[in-house]
Amino acid sequence: MTQKPKVDPHVGRLGYLQALVTEFQETESQDAKEQVLANLANFAYDPSNYQYLRQLQVLDLFLDSLSEENETLVEFAIDCRARSHDYHHSCRARAGSHLIRTD
Repeated sequence: MTQKPKVDPHVGRLGYLQALVTEFQETESQDAKEQVLANLANFAYDPSNYQYLRQLQVLDLFLDSLSEENETLVEFAIDCRARSHDYHHSCRARAGSHLIRTD
């Protein structure tokens, strides 16, 4: 199991979420990626986190994870849809935009 990101306690929620995003992007460990993506998905339960999740482009992490070979990452990415009504519609709208044909 990975250690919690080292975050200055004065940076607050945005800093903590940024540390999670950075860890997800930089780690080679599949276990660490699973843990971080699960943590980010849990933050999507709280509407007060939406602005931070949008700012940090966490939705893109979820969408990118849908194409991973790691089934657990795919499950966590799909689970983001169930986290909140607002975030659910963001996931669907962004995911659906990739399916629209322009020719």
